[in-house]
Amino acid sequence: MAAALVLVPGVVAGAVAVPAAPVWAVVAVAEFDEYFDQNEEDLLYVRYLALYDPRALVRTAAWNALTSKNVPTAVDRFLNSGMKFAVDRAKMLSARNEDFARRVLATHTVEYSPEVHAAAQAALSRGTAALEVFARTGYAAAKERDRLAREAEGEQAAALSDADRDFVVRLRDTDPGPQVRAAAGLAARPEATDADVVEFYAYDWAAAAAVDLETERTQRANSDMVWRSGLEGLIADAQAAQQAALEAEGEAKELARETALRAWDLVGDRARPATSAWDGAVLVAQQQAANWQQVAVAAGEASSNPNWDAIADAALDNEQHWQTTRDTAAKQAAYWAQIHAMVLAGELVLQS
Repeated sequence: MAAALVLVPGVVAGAVAVPAAPVWAVVAVAEFDEYFDQNEEDLLYVRYLALYDPRALVRTAAWNALTSKNVPTAVDRFLNSGMKFAVDRAKMLSARNEDFARRVLATHTVEYSPEVHAAAQAALSRGTAALEVFARTGYAAAKERDRLAREAEGEQAAALSDADRDFVVRLRDTDPGPQVRAAAGLAARPEATDADVVEFYAYDWAAAAAVDLETERTQRANSDMVWRSGLEGLIADAQAAQQAALEAEGEAKELARETALRAWDLVGDRARPATSAWDGAVLVAQQQAANWQQVAVAAGEASSNPNWDAIADAALDNEQHWQTTRDTAAKQAAYWAQIHAMVLAGELVLQS
């Protein structure tokens, strides 16, 4: 166990190296239009949502757009209205309950949480009413049954070491995920018992990590939905206003120029915060990926300790999920950087 703790503190103590500068390259305004393809960028982003958005309804709506007869039109409609409709529907109780049960099923394995795994599987197979019961009381009851079974067996509690307890405290103070920090804090509270610490290792750690990932992906997708909505129209309006300003003469020219600048500014109002937010998302995902990579190493070093078995299975998956999230965030940051470059190019032409 000691070797594992040597490897991980650098991660959980915030020593992961992350770039200080934005990950997207500066786009030369004279060159961006040579390779920028709005339709292709939209298609790639909707494909990402279809694969990785945490909400089943959003994934389904995105897949429907990608498999329609007229994909460009369907993708455009999805980004401008369909995604918002799917997000709003996903907020409904039944949809949230289904997403919750699926997340529990993925993070509470049959090996380490047999009662919870079975209860989630049963709720998903029986429909709306069962999902509601599972969310309200079934999950907690199944957790308690798993807890009692572990206590009766006693293997994990017997293997628990002071180093394991110290590690939970370290996670409480320094883990990059707020839900993991909260779960660790609950397990490390003064009145906590060894059973609480064992439960944290058994599945609370993995479950909290799944919520951190889901929250990050959901919040970024929701924000981007707002920024992208109507963007194509704003760009078209700005381009048309710019052309009108370039063709205007006499007293009308200054008024047309100001109108075009305002039009480009509306596009910039989307691009500036979006670029900044996606840059931040890259740093978050990069830190999380590095964190889980070293957690996997630590779990390997603690392979003789049964308390680490569950997180060992989850750590490499979590690393891959965060790498995918990081790569997508970098692509979105680059996309919005190109939109911003378009704004700057338009403003430059109008001011020359």
